[in-house]
Amino acid sequence: MQPQMVSSFNVQLRGAVHAAAGLAVWAAVTWLVPPALAQGVPATSQSPSPAVIPQPAAPQAVPGFWDPRRRPDRPDLSRLTVIRFLTETDYPPFNFTGPDGNPAGFNVDLARLICDEIKVACTIQMRRFETLVDAINGNRGDAIIASLAVTPQLRAKLDFSDPYYRSPARFVSRKDAVMAEVRPEYLEGKKVGAIAGSSHEAYLKTLFTDAQIVSFPNDDALRVALRRGEVDFIFGDAISLAFWINGTDSGDCCAFSGGPFTESRYFGEGVGIGVKRGNDVLRQALNWAMFRLWEKGRYTDLWLRYFSVSPF
Repeated sequence: MQPQMVSSFNVQLRGAVHAAAGLAVWAAVTWLVPPALAQGVPATSQSPSPAVIPQPAAPQAVPGFWDPRRRPDRPDLSRLTVIRFLTETDYPPFNFTGPDGNPAGFNVDLARLICDEIKVACTIQMRRFETLVDAINGNRGDAIIASLAVTPQLRAKLDFSDPYYRSPARFVSRKDAVMAEVRPEYLEGKKVGAIAGSSHEAYLKTLFTDAQIVSFPNDDALRVALRRGEVDFIFGDAISLAFWINGTDSGDCCAFSGGPFTESRYFGEGVGIGVKRGNDVLRQALNWAMFRLWEKGRYTDLWLRYFSVSPF
């Protein structure tokens, strides 16, 4: 099964694998606040009731994938003289060609921050997505930062850094029907849309068995149905849905309901930076640098610059 195209910006989770339907467990995700921002962060909670409630503007939620109790030691960086990053050509807002003709996007800016933290010279080259793995293994680059979803298939070809973002699943409803929490029993009899054949549809069929699941051929049809009130909720990739909610195509109709769903059997292990297998020096350096960026709040600043509506 091929990954679904999931964004009005043509965002897709590269390399994602749709897990086979089966009994899933509820997965809770912890958002780790970087120490630099630990003070003054408002606490959030979810209502135990399925009641529809007005939703005020919520503070931006920034995901954290680094545990402060597992602070990595600084690796030996003396052998790193240059890092040749590879990214893909057209995958906005993560990778694209900027107005000046140079690589731009979330992944590109993260690569530059990593280089600055390690204090090493770096290059960033844009290539077609399907050529990236061969380029690394052919020594035409050192690290792929191109929204690679970590899968068993790719682990056989590359080693990966720690994940630097995930693409959770979320429900979206019209603004007059937002729910603070979504549970299977709350959606009994409700019409819930999903892309036909997707991991999101499989998850609904496994967990939300009392909902009326409506399948759609693509994202456009799915989202139009919600705007028109033909379904009560839609369920899909939270990153692409965040851009849609905040874009003109949504007509300011809709908002997230409930929180993120992150069950890895359906929604993947996360997105990491790929390096040649056995290149532990570079992999450890990347992990150390990303932890430092998160600890200093620089990752948070980058995230907020690109995601005005949080996918989490």
